Amino acid sequence: MSVKAHPLSRRARVLVPAVAAALLAATTAACDSDTTSEGTSDSVRTLTPEHSEHEESPSSPSEPTGSPSQEQSPRTQQSFAASVSAETERVRQEAVKRLDGVEGRGNAVADVSVSGLPVAASEEVRSARVRVTNPTDEPAFYAVKVEFVDAEDKVLDTVVVGVEDAPPDRTVDAQANSRKAAGVKTFPRVAQAERG
Repeated sequence: MSVKAHPLSRRARVLVPAVAAALLAATTAACDSDTTSEGTSDSVRTLTPEHSEHEESPSSPSEPTGSPSQEQSPRTQQSFAASVSAETERVRQEAVKRLDGVEGRGNAVADVSVSGLPVAASEEVRSARVRVTNPTDEPAFYAVKVEFVDAEDKVLDTVVVGVEDAPPDRTVDAQANSRKAAGVKTFPRVAQAERG
C-alpha cells in the first residue's frame, strides 16, 4: 500500500505546482484585464467616490467634484478658447505680412481651393472652407486671401487665413469667416495664396 501511495504522492507533488501556476497566471490575467477595463471606464467617468479619491491628484485640475467644477469648467473653456483665438490671430497676422509683398496671385494658388459652407439665415457670419494641399516634401506656411463675392462678382469682403506647418503631401482645412458677407448669397474664391 505504502509503495503504491508513494508514486501517487510524487505525481500529486508535480501536478499541484503546475496547476497552481496555471491558476495563478489565469487569475493575474483576469485581474489585469479587469484593471484595464476599470481604468478605461474611470478615465471616461467616475463610477464611485473611491475612484475619484484615487484619481484626485491627476484629475482635480480638470475634473474637480462639487460646485467648484461648474465654476472652474467655463473658465477653463474660456481660457482655452482665448488661447486658440490668440493663436489663430497670430497666424493670421503672419499671413497678412507674407501676402503684403506678394505680386499677382502668389506661388500657391494651385495648392488651395475654397468652397462655401451652408449657413442659416440667423447666422452673423458667412464661412468658407479653405483646403490646402502641400505638394512639397517639407511642412510649409500658407497665406491665403479669400474674397467673398456676390452674384454680380462684386467683392463684399476679403479675409486672410494662415495655415502653419501644412504637412507635406497632405491636405488640411481652415476656415475663412466674413461678417460683412453675412446674410448675402456669396461665392468665396482664392484671390491670393503664397507658400513660404
